[in-house]
Amino acid sequence: MATQRTFSIIKPDGTKRNLTGAVNAVIEAAGLRIVAQKRILMTRAQAETFYAVHAARPFFGELCEFMTSGPVVVQVLEAENAIAKYREVMGATNPANAADGTIRKLFALSVGENTVHGSDAPETAAIEIAQFFAGNEIVG
Repeated sequence: MATQRTFSIIKPDGTKRNLTGAVNAVIEAAGLRIVAQKRILMTRAQAETFYAVHAARPFFGELCEFMTSGPVVVQVLEAENAIAKYREVMGATNPANAADGTIRKLFALSVGENTVHGSDAPETAAIEIAQFFAGNEIVG
């Protein structure tokens, strides 16, 4: 399989607890390369655009509020089969169900404060990456 890119966010619960380096260490130990990374304060408009797929869900407002509550670290990761590899490294959404050694098992506080986001498909990865990074900001 060819090299693939995926999008990652270290969420406010992770940055608040100063876990960026620890999360990055798990990412890199799994063989994923961080080819772009920046710390931002997501705006409400950015959060609503990013999570538009959930707009009709009852948790949408709370999710957008959480994602704008503090800094996040947005990233582009690269590896062979990067999307599936990162989803495995993240672990289950519910940290109680996550496998040992995964980011969510190691660091997540709850289903809502689960430390990281990762793209679920090549199409969404491309959209998510383009929302936060210009092409010249991604250096592989």
